[in-house]
Amino acid sequence: MNLNKHEIFELLEDKHDKFNRVSFIESDPISIPHLFSKKEDIEIAGFLAATISWGQRVTIIKNANKLVELMDLTPFDFVMNHSENDLKHFDDFKHRTFNAIDVSFFITSLKNIYSNHNGLEDVFAVYPTDIQKSIHHFREVFFEINHPSRTKKHVSDSMNNSAAKRINMYLRWMVRNDNRGVDFGIWKKIEPKHLMCPLDVHSGNVARKLGLLSRTQNDWKATLELTNNLKKYDANDPIKYDFSLFGLGVFEGF
Repeated sequence: MNLNKHEIFELLEDKHDKFNRVSFIESDPISIPHLFSKKEDIEIAGFLAATISWGQRVTIIKNANKLVELMDLTPFDFVMNHSENDLKHFDDFKHRTFNAIDVSFFITSLKNIYSNHNGLEDVFAVYPTDIQKSIHHFREVFFEINHPSRTKKHVSDSMNNSAAKRINMYLRWMVRNDNRGVDFGIWKKIEPKHLMCPLDVHSGNVARKLGLLSRTQNDWKATLELTNNLKKYDANDPIKYDFSLFGLGVFEGF
């Protein structure tokens, strides 16, 4: 597809406006943190929903809903005050390869983060201008306590050239604040201009058709290339175009 820079800008802007709307929340995993109003509940519900965001969207949303329901719809209180017996609530939970063992550790680790590191925002904000380092640091903190080896595969390591799509998506949810009612903008220690574009099969394919991405693999190098190209269209909020790429790929079959 041979579009000039202005035509690409117009397309990105048009689709961002179309898909960055409250009406799309119900069909997206971001609907899970939107069940809550307390900052810590939004953070935890969002992190869990983002973690299992692979596979069919309907199944993702159903299972993410199930997760917060098993936490009595009070994620932060459950994380901070659960007993070993409470973790048995998740014995039958499974989403793809993410199972009860993983959920139990996630809850235990989140308690450690809120008890000893002042919460999720502060852990990610150690490197507020370098998201690759930020994600790597978060992963190190997340697994600093005793953990099952199997669970490490569920938290991507950006320093290992992973695209870390789900974590980048989660950071978009927490950081971007454009008053459109979709992303939350409740994290103030990281600026939207430093975010990285969530990259998956859909957004990658659209980006390549538009000439925004030349790298064939969906890895961190591709994430960096795509994000840098999106900055040419909006240097202060390049990741708003995640809505455009995803919407074109998933809803319009671009």
